[in-house]
Amino acid sequence: MSEKKTIENTYSSSLVSEKLEGLFKLQKVDSEVDKIKILRGELPLEVEDLELEIENLNTRLKSQTDVEDDLNNVINSQNLKISEANTLIEKYNKQQMKVRNNREFNAINKELEFQALEIELANKKIISLGLEIDENKEKIKLIKAKLRERKKHLKTKKEKLSDIVQSTEKEEKKLLTQKKKLQKTIETDLFETYESLRSISKNGLAVVKVLRNACGGCFSSVTPQHYLDIKMRKELLFCESCGRILVPDDIDETV
Repeated sequence: MSEKKTIENTYSSSLVSEKLEGLFKLQKVDSEVDKIKILRGELPLEVEDLELEIENLNTRLKSQTDVEDDLNNVINSQNLKISEANTLIEKYNKQQMKVRNNREFNAINKELEFQALEIELANKKIISLGLEIDENKEKIKLIKAKLRERKKHLKTKKEKLSDIVQSTEKEEKKLLTQKKKLQKTIETDLFETYESLRSISKNGLAVVKVLRNACGGCFSSVTPQHYLDIKMRKELLFCESCGRILVPDDIDETV
């Protein structure tokens, strides 16, 4: 009976040790990937922001161009009114030469005055619209200048990011392949717990050593009993303060 209990304990300890070593290896791989991402810094986000800004500027440019087209269409309609009014004026002038009484003369005269007024109003609108077009052209000019500047800036950022990606791409692929292999050796629930801890940790550390009787993540004290259990790899233990998975400080010797 005693022998059976010893065998079970040895098996249990061995199983826990494998889990801890697997998690520690996984953490080391992820930490190396994190270093690569830190090397890239904010460049990916900056590139994304610049691309969005350029997209918005292009939308604004199209909108302002459409405004100019609309204004020119209105000017064309006003010029058409002037042309039609001049045609009518010519017609009424000819008719005025053939009037037979004052009533006809006055009626034609009113039509001539009305058409002259239409021409005057149309010309005023054309002048006003011309000013709007000039203002709009300035807006378009500023947007185009901004676009050129942001595109140039984006090109520089992309080139810089590309250089960094090229220099780290091979190493990152290697690390991600290692992670996939390690993930297969870890229970799904445990892996999900590990990933969850990484997502809420500022430095991405979900697995930390116990150093000088303290958590290597938040530096909170670990009780002597817990320290002993961790050292002997009896069970998986989590920091009571930060929730990180705790591993013995000599785990490097076995991984």
